[in-house]
Amino acid sequence: IMTKIELNIEGMHCGACATGIQMFVSQMDGVSSVFVDYDTKKGTFEFDSSKVTKDQIIKAIEELGYKAN
Repeated sequence: IMTKIELNIEGMHCGACATGIQMFVSQMDGVSSVFVDYDTKKGTFEFDSSKVTKDQIIKAIEELGYKAN
């Protein structure tokens, strides 16, 4: 089952921050698409909820030093 969520991401300083989050999260098993917009400070994540959870995605973003909710 594919799940699509939008998260607010705090702590990004530039477009490269958004790109880094996109690259990191898109490598996670079960994540099919990631789009992080630096201007709106939001991220859209599409994933297979049987392989990865929203909490795991948030934890991965927080490991990079950002805050997601």
